[in-house]
Amino acid sequence: MINVLGKNNSLLNQFIAEIRDAEIQKDSMRFRRNLERTGEIFAYEISKVLEWESKEINTSLGIAKCKVLKNNPVIATILRAGIPMHQGILNYFDKAENAFVSAYRKHRKDNRFDVQIEYTSSPVLDDKILILSDPMIATGSSMKLAYKELTQKGTPLHTHIVTIIASVEGLEYIKRNLVNDKFTLWVGAVDEELTAKAYIVPGLGDAGDLAFGSK
Repeated sequence: MINVLGKNNSLLNQFIAEIRDAEIQKDSMRFRRNLERTGEIFAYEISKVLEWESKEINTSLGIAKCKVLKNNPVIATILRAGIPMHQGILNYFDKAENAFVSAYRKHRKDNRFDVQIEYTSSPVLDDKILILSDPMIATGSSMKLAYKELTQKGTPLHTHIVTIIASVEGLEYIKRNLVNDKFTLWVGAVDEELTAKAYIVPGLGDAGDLAFGSK
């Protein structure tokens, strides 16, 4: 299942517009905060499809029957660009365990690249809900490799893959390569073009550089 939240009018569209805006991008603090706010919106939307249970809460005047999350998810992201968005999701799922994957593009002489995984930190994932985020899905290869690396720590009950902007090609790649896995895609906006160097157009540029400075 693919949920494209940007199809409906909401503040998410305002934040995405600012994230894309080359002038606003000059303010890296604003850029990071907008990534964080999109993470909060995605967390809220994902919360609607998780399992809930009733719990009696003692107030100062009596007992209130409330709905609470049955189980907290594990929140994962791909370093470094995913950190602000990850924080936004963690702001709402504040009792969640966390996982991190370090991945980068290793460029070759033919202008192509291979995605390399350097480091993974994750709790055991067996029978847990996994939320895996990255601001952009271009080719989809980084997301696939990060997911496969994380599942070395166990098989999630269900995975929610979250991205702000994805290419059509990247989404199709994810669907083809995770066909036997239980997952849902949550996307802010979908862009049609992917260049020969695997940049999304119009996209937004390099999210990691815009958030934390050029490397």
